[in-house]
This record gives sequence, structure tokens and C-alpha cells, in this order.
Amino acid sequence: MPFNAPTSPHQLAPTSITRVMMLVILALIPGIAAYVWFFGWGVVVNICIAVVTALSCEALILKLRQRPVLPFLSDGSAVLTAVLIALTLPPLSPWWITVIGVAFAIIIAKQLYGGLGYNPFNPAMVGYVMLLISFPREMTSWIPPNELADSSLGFIDTAMFILFSTLPDGISFDALTEATPLDSLKTHLALGNTVDEVRAQLGLDAEASRVLSVIPIFGAIGGKGWEWIGGGFLLGGLWLIYTKVISWHIPVAMLGSLLAISALFYLIDPAHFATPMFHLFSGAAMLGAFFIATDPVTAASSNRGKIIYGCGIGLFTYIIRTWGGYPDAVAFAVLLMNMCAPLIDHYFKSSVFGHKK
Repeated sequence: MPFNAPTSPHQLAPTSITRVMMLVILALIPGIAAYVWFFGWGVVVNICIAVVTALSCEALILKLRQRPVLPFLSDGSAVLTAVLIALTLPPLSPWWITVIGVAFAIIIAKQLYGGLGYNPFNPAMVGYVMLLISFPREMTSWIPPNELADSSLGFIDTAMFILFSTLPDGISFDALTEATPLDSLKTHLALGNTVDEVRAQLGLDAEASRVLSVIPIFGAIGGKGWEWIGGGFLLGGLWLIYTKVISWHIPVAMLGSLLAISALFYLIDPAHFATPMFHLFSGAAMLGAFFIATDPVTAASSNRGKIIYGCGIGLFTYIIRTWGGYPDAVAFAVLLMNMCAPLIDHYFKSSVFGHKK
């Protein structure tokens, strides 16, 4: 017996915001696991503080706006914002840094504009940039890879320092802190060193580093530890593309443009410009490409627009990293392209079903 089937378009099964947000958070786990392995438990403590702060601020503002609290809290957007901010903070940053950044992101960058779907800028990046500009010392006090394991700071010790600024006897905070690979490379290049000289000084093996009392912060292709963290976020991002939670356009365009421009300058002058792989696997390039730039609210909407949007982020990231005042520029690049997204959408609109472009 033949069945009558309606003509297209066919309605797909609904995908809830909560499910999408939870899938994105799940995809972050490989990168978070690598983060904990190389930099200790600080990221876990920061995530816990950030999530509590985000949910509290979201509930408070929703209550003040006389909006239903539970439906908005359960959509997972505040939790994802909190996790992303926590991943951008130094592992031993004091608790109030996390609270201020997350509160600013939720209250000012998100709820002030009307909540999820109305914010023109990525809330996590707004919170991060505010912290970086306001508290540069706290935001640049990173720890070298594996240093926490050598100093025997466990989860409790790490939490005690973040919450109460107390360290075990015989350990000082200055002994734990070090510049990031991007910052170190930029500083040494400004002093007249070449890339090979910097890597020779700061990319030593374990035995040589102990003899010279130098902590190695450069790995095989990127920052030591950061290359594995980037690989974890790459793995999670590819899974998001496979499950169609995000499309490939923005990540490929961003990483492709960053790869192309860094390769160009590296071929021109390899002594003073880092390799393309160093730019891809240091800092927040992979996190930004798959989990930040792909925010559907603040990014371009059409496929062609997404490619232009992603290329812009990659180019701005390299320009600011190389000639700007900040070593890692993903947050600034994303916010700059957030401003351009409406213009991109104006000229590269998605086609309406049943109509030609």
C-alpha cells in the first residue's frame, strides 16, 4: 500500500540549546584533561568557581528582570561561558579574578543586551579581555608545564592557594610562575635573538634544563604542553564537526588563514618569525577555532560569510601576536570580527528556500 508523503521541506527533529551546549562542553574534555596533566589542578578549581559564579549571576539578573530562572539556567549557555573563561585563566589565578571575569561576561556582555541570542559580542571573550586589560599581572602569571607536579602541589594545595593565597612551606609563588611560550618568544625576539636561539635556550631536554636551571617551555612543534592541549581541543572540535554541532567553515578558515600568513612570513625570514605549526599549537588557536569563534550568536550566519569571518580572525590573530602588544590575540581577533559579522551577513546572506540569490 503506497503512503502519501508530504513535499519538502521536511521538518527535522528539534535540537535543544541544552543538548548543543552539553555536547560542546563534552568536546572540551580531551583538552581539559591535557591541561590538568601539564599544568595541574588549577584549571579544575577555576572551572568550579566559574560555574558557580555564572549560575549565581544569571539567576540574579533573571530574577531582577522578572524572567523565569530555571529554563534559562538549564540551557547550559552560562555553564559553557564559565568553562571557556576558566580555560583562558592562569591555573593559579586568585579566585576573585575568576569571579570578576565571569560576572562581567554574564551580567554585562550577555544579560545587559537581553540574554542568549541578543548579545553582539562573545561573552567569554569580553570577560577575558576585561581581565587582561584590568589585571595584567595576575593574567600573565602562568606556570611552566609539569612544574606543579615537581613542587608537589596537589588538588587541595592548589585550591588553598587559589582561595586563600597560601602555599606549603618552602614553596614561593614566584618559583611557580613563568611566561607563556608566545610571550617568551615575543620578548626574546624583541631583544634581538633569533627563533632558533630562543628555542635552544628554552626548549632544552629535562637533563639539560636541570643542569642550567632553566625550565623548558618549548616542545617539538609548539609550546611544551600547549601542543598537547591544542591537540585535545582539535580532537574535540573535529568530533563537533562530525556530529554536525558546528560546521567546518569557521575553524578551517581561521586555522587556514593563520597557517597561510604565518607560513608566508616564516618563508621570508625564518630567523625572526615562528613556524606555522608553532602558531597553530601554541596559545588559544585551537580552542578559539572550534569553541569560541563558532558561537552561532555572534558569528556570521551564511557559509560564505563564515569563511570570511574565520579568515579575518586568523589574520587578526597573527597580526596582533606578531606586531601588537599582546602575545596571544585570539580574544581580540574574535571581538573585532564580532563587530564585522553584521556587515558580512548583509553582503553574504543565506538564500531563502524557494528563492534565488
